[in-house]
Amino acid sequence: MPKILLVEDDISLRDVYFARLQAEGYELSVAGNGEEALAMSVKVRPDLIILDVMMPRISGFDVLDIIRTTPEIAHTKVIMMTALGSAADKERGESLGVDKYLVKSQVTLEDVVVNIKKILEGPALSANEPIVGKPDPKVAPNTAPPADNKTDLPPAATTPPSPTEPVKTPPVDSTE
Repeated sequence: MPKILLVEDDISLRDVYFARLQAEGYELSVAGNGEEALAMSVKVRPDLIILDVMMPRISGFDVLDIIRTTPEIAHTKVIMMTALGSAADKERGESLGVDKYLVKSQVTLEDVVVNIKKILEGPALSANEPIVGKPDPKVAPNTAPPADNKTDLPPAATTPPSPTEPVKTPPVDSTE
């Protein structure tokens, strides 16, 4: 299972996220400030870091900048979760290489889980998003006949009889 480093200085919020992500089966580590986040990132080498921005000692923006310039962890996926919702803050995160920028007041815990799955495991099923690799129900399906060209056979003729069942043949009309 993927490893996640949860970096959040609010203990109550960290506990809520920890419990929910643990229920998803992720292997979790936690850090309460930017210094701990950097030390744990190098030590644990997580697949994903969930990173608060406003933290003691080193801000999440500075942590992300250091992560992106540290070769051992530069390609680690990062989701920033912050109270900072301005366009300038989001642009700053994106310019530093964040994979997803989430504003805490605009997402639910389940939204966070969906975004984690998208980043780590591929797209999650959502009623509002197309399913990658699956046909769009609004688009007409391919109506080309199958390669064996047996589309004119009745369904029973395409299924061989079970080896334990005797083959039934229709009676022959002897009056003809």
